[in-house]
Amino acid sequence: MKRFLLPLFCLYFIHCQSQVDRSSWFPLMYEQDFSKAVISMDDWLDAPAGKHGIVMMDGQDFKFENGQKIKFWGVNISGGIIFSEPETAHKHADYLAKYGVNAVRFHKFTWYAAKGDSSTQLAEDKYERMDYFLKTLREKGIYYGWSHIYGHRLKKADRNRVLAYDEIANTEFPWAHLNGSTAGLVNFAPDLQELNIELTVNMLNHLNPHTGLRYADDPALNFVEFQNEDNIFWGAIERTLEQTPTYRKLLFEQFSDWLLEKYGSEEALLNAWELGAIPDGQRLADRNIYPDPNHSKFDAEYLEAINEGRKMRQSFLDKARFLFEKQLDFYQKFVTAVRNTGYKGPIVGSCWQAGSGITHYYNLYADYEAGFIDRHNYFGGGAGGHQLKIGKFKNEAMVSSPGSGLLSAGLQQVEGRPFAFSEWMSLIPNQWTIEASPIIAVYGMGLQGWDASYIFSNDYPGFHPTIQFPKSQGVYNPDVPSQMGLFPALARMIYRGDVQEGKTIHRRKVHIPSLTSGDLGFKEQVTQDHDVKSFSGEVPPSALAEGRVVVEFTQNPEETETYLSANKNPKNLSSNTGQLTWNTEGKGFFTIDTPGTVGMVGFGGAKLHVFKEMEWEIENDFAVVFVSSLDKTKNIRQSRHLLITTLAKSSNTGMEYNRDDNELKEIGGPPLLLEPVQVKIQFRKIKKGTVHVLDHLGRRTGRNFSFSDGWLQLDGSEHQTFYYELVW
Repeated sequence: MKRFLLPLFCLYFIHCQSQVDRSSWFPLMYEQDFSKAVISMDDWLDAPAGKHGIVMMDGQDFKFENGQKIKFWGVNISGGIIFSEPETAHKHADYLAKYGVNAVRFHKFTWYAAKGDSSTQLAEDKYERMDYFLKTLREKGIYYGWSHIYGHRLKKADRNRVLAYDEIANTEFPWAHLNGSTAGLVNFAPDLQELNIELTVNMLNHLNPHTGLRYADDPALNFVEFQNEDNIFWGAIERTLEQTPTYRKLLFEQFSDWLLEKYGSEEALLNAWELGAIPDGQRLADRNIYPDPNHSKFDAEYLEAINEGRKMRQSFLDKARFLFEKQLDFYQKFVTAVRNTGYKGPIVGSCWQAGSGITHYYNLYADYEAGFIDRHNYFGGGAGGHQLKIGKFKNEAMVSSPGSGLLSAGLQQVEGRPFAFSEWMSLIPNQWTIEASPIIAVYGMGLQGWDASYIFSNDYPGFHPTIQFPKSQGVYNPDVPSQMGLFPALARMIYRGDVQEGKTIHRRKVHIPSLTSGDLGFKEQVTQDHDVKSFSGEVPPSALAEGRVVVEFTQNPEETETYLSANKNPKNLSSNTGQLTWNTEGKGFFTIDTPGTVGMVGFGGAKLHVFKEMEWEIENDFAVVFVSSLDKTKNIRQSRHLLITTLAKSSNTGMEYNRDDNELKEIGGPPLLLEPVQVKIQFRKIKKGTVHVLDHLGRRTGRNFSFSDGWLQLDGSEHQTFYYELVW
């Protein structure tokens, strides 16, 4: 028996452990240094923020008062960091400005700032630090928005202001951050709505002594969000209602009164609804009919109706309409209060979807009425949820399926409103996370014409020594080369407008009054696994790779045309601008060919990529390569100063996967290792020049080499970097 032990062990090891050869990979240099570098974008930001006047919604665009358009390429900063000391505020501002970030979404921060027993006033010391932080960003040309409420937490001063203080204060959830908060309930309960509104109005009326402006008058405040990830259809509301019988009774009564007003009598209601729709013990006369505020129940009915070739049952249609009207009432009240402060800037109702079909479009329309459309999505993730842990994970690549994953959230873009993507990330230990930022920048902000993007979540000024956020082992970590390291190329591309917005190729026509009878006019489905969502239907996500796709809310019923792709070759999807091509042969990649930026993202190794100004071949199976003009107003042909960015996979030292690359076996630790990229480039017009090897912070290292005949080779193994500066 003993003689078999070694072979069996080896066999197990070969099959169960992926042994990636990282001998040529190089460690990340992650010191904090925001001094001037080749990649620096401080002078690209139009400082101070607000110099052109208030940011306003103008149809599908954000514009300043002077008519100039603006796109926001930003990050999230979460929690109490907004109340940091001035030294940290300056580091954040310097870091973000260097990498071209022109906007910050401050997220869920009022939890940490209540003044004594009040939930609607912030403490003076918190205001002082927040005021200074925002002033510091403003001076750099960085705008800021407030996502300040994520479940309003009650305080003792609220006891006599709400219907059932103790019920709310004692609520508990698997997601503990919402314990003791008004999440879910606020969408229909007037007493709780007043608290959210009062807090927001108080903040808008607060005078920042460092700018001399109330926030309601501050042109650098580029949005106010009413609530994060909440709406009346959100399934978690039922968990809240189980623990708050007073508010459950209020919802019963509101719905029963609504039904009585619509039908006039219990007999008429019973005749309109299907047999058994009203559970035993519920009667209109007792005001105890329940509207089932959970989008998963509506989803099931919607999909069942489609499969059976019928309309949704009247009971579901009535419940959906009632819930929509409550949501709309709340937002209209909130909008009025905010506008009464004098604030003229953009508003967000919420950033959360509401399932599929009827409820989805009711919720989308409520957000449309409140302000611009904002959504969240994530991709990947593993066994540890929010933390990096050993175990199974999703290792698919979005480039393998055009429009999938993060980009599919764009199917919620609405004609006549700006579209923002205010939380997103491709989550480790997925090995292809580097594809995420280019997809959002190129296809989202570019072809689809999105107006704002905020990656989640920048909580530290500088690169991290591991692929996870070290402090919490968090998987939401943009401060690595695979995300923030690409920003100097992507931000330049966005601000210069290199990628053209596509012509609209399809409109899904939605007439809100028709939803009362279940007439949507097309089929689609949202699939959700917690924060990770995918969208599909009669208009496939791949349409997002071809041209602009929107929802249009119409005044009258209009037919939605059948979507037909204009591309004859489904394996090679070209955008209708002629600048982008998404190739699905093999594992997939896409290319960008614009005057100011040329790039390739994905599994495009061992292929000749031909562009107008150059052609190249990459040895790596998977990589991201960009050639970018470093000038604001000059393209690649005109500029004599180019940035070349070359990145591939990254991992912690000692990180190991199983043989199938779908299970993390070892997390490893610092330093973060980067796979070197080998690429040969042949320029058409640029015949000779000098290539400066930059360090990981974009500074010249003193190492350089000349090239001639328009041909150069970049060897990441030799140069140990991912940035090069080409001067000619």
